[in-house]
This record gives sequence, C-alpha cells and structure tokens, in this order.
Amino acid sequence: MTSGNLRGALFMTLAMAAFAINDSCMKAITADMPLAQAIFLRGLLASTALAFIGMRQGRLRLRFGVDDRLRLGLRSLGEVAATLTFLSALRHMPLANLSAIMQALPLAVTLSAALVMREAVGWRRMAAIGVGFCGVLLIVRPGTDGFNGWSLIALASVAFVVVRDLSTRRLSPDVSSVSVAFLAAVSVTASAVLLLPFSDWTAVDPARAMLIAGAATFLIAGYLLIVMAMRVGDISLVAPFRYTALLFSIALGVVLFNELPDALGLAGAAVIVATGMYTFHRERKLGRVVATPVKAPLRLR
Repeated sequence: MTSGNLRGALFMTLAMAAFAINDSCMKAITADMPLAQAIFLRGLLASTALAFIGMRQGRLRLRFGVDDRLRLGLRSLGEVAATLTFLSALRHMPLANLSAIMQALPLAVTLSAALVMREAVGWRRMAAIGVGFCGVLLIVRPGTDGFNGWSLIALASVAFVVVRDLSTRRLSPDVSSVSVAFLAAVSVTASAVLLLPFSDWTAVDPARAMLIAGAATFLIAGYLLIVMAMRVGDISLVAPFRYTALLFSIALGVVLFNELPDALGLAGAAVIVATGMYTFHRERKLGRVVATPVKAPLRLR
C-alpha cells in the first residue's frame, strides 16, 4: 500500500471508531433523556460546528438549482427518517446487532440502484445481495422469541438511508459536501424541534452535557475523517475498512452496555460483511470504482 492508502485506511478506521462512539453516547443519553431532546441538543452543536467549518473553508453555499433543491429535499427527508428510526431502535437493541444490520446498507444501495436507477447488476452481485440479506435474517430472526418490532425499525432505517444515499448520488458536482452535511444536520435538528412539544424535557446535568457534547464531537470528527479517507486513498483499498465499525460496536457494546451478540448474530454479521466486500470487489473489477472522488458519502445520524 502507498503512504496515501495507508493514511486513508487509518482515517477510515478512525472514522468508524468515531461513529461507533457517537452511537454509544446517544444510546447512553437516550436511556433516561427523551429522544427529541437528545437529537435537538446534539443537532444544535453539530449544526453550529458544521456552519463554522463551512464558512472557514468558504464552501458553505446554500443556493442551488431547481433539480438540486428537489434532490436535497428528498435527501433531507431520508436523513430525518433514518435518524429517528435508527436512534429509536438504538434505545431498545444491542449496539452490535443494530450496527450489523446497518452493514447491509451497501448491499441495499446496490440493489436499489439497479431497480431505481437502472444500473447494471450481474447475477454474481445479485446472488451476493441475496446471501447478505440472509445474514440480516440471522440477526433479526423473525418468528422467534428473540425477534421484536425494533428489528423492523432498524430495517426501516436502512431503507431510509438508501433513499438518502441515492439522492446524494444524483446531486450536481458543484454542491459541496459541507453544504449537504449542514443541511442534513439542520433538517434533523428542525425535526426534533417539531417533536419537542409532544415530548418531556429533562434537566441537563454535567454528565449528560458531556455525553451530548461527546456525541456531537465524534459525529463531526467521523464526518471529517471519512472525507479525508476518501480523498487521500483509493476507494478500492480504503472503503472495506468501513466494516471495522462492526468491531468497534461489538467492543463498545460489551464494555459499556454488557451486550454480547449470540452465535447466530455473529454469524449473520460475518455473512453481511463477507458479501458486502465481495459486492465491492465486483464493483472494482467492473471498473465502477473511481479513486479519490470529489465528494465522500455523508453520514449524519
């Protein structure tokens, strides 16, 4: 690996660790704080930080063409719905199980791109997608005692993230990443404001304040690191390090919440990761992976 790819792999790994810590903070916060309040406070900090970063870079632009406005509107709806469903499921599911289900996202995006955007997907990748979703079923296990409705909420979050990511792929190249991220953060924060009248409000003691600040800090750190990773390294070598998120989630779940996935859950996670990496390998082999893109995938939840 070149020095750029080594740095890219390191940045991607650190980004996944930051996202996992953000998820852990939000899981701890929402254990005794209303979800709307937690999303609002974290979003307020994240929006302010992104606005500052965008203005410092001179890339925070909020004027867009008609087509981009429509796509950004659809993306914001997907972002809001994905955030609400993800954090709702996070309150009631083991962190590792939810993270494993979310690792099916690349498979879901590939399938949706084939169905919605008419992108060519051969039988090998379709077979990998089918096997990957079997891995999801090993984690969700519908019809068993371990199944609950929150597993469906987690799957709904995957669907909403697909809407978000497909909308992102259709944006014009002149729409900056920080502008998209800022609009996403503002949209999620605004949705929490709409929910606040129907929710309780709890006192924010120093411990909760530190958790909220930590969640916002690691969310922004993860976003910046993933942009750095995709810009200094080749996607074909850097992107598979996304799956380290599952390792961090398992470790944090065990240490912080005493949550250890059972054998079937771990097997399902392994199937999802293996099929996801195979799908990415096929994308690279077919020449559909381009090195050092202008924009990196965005994740704000």
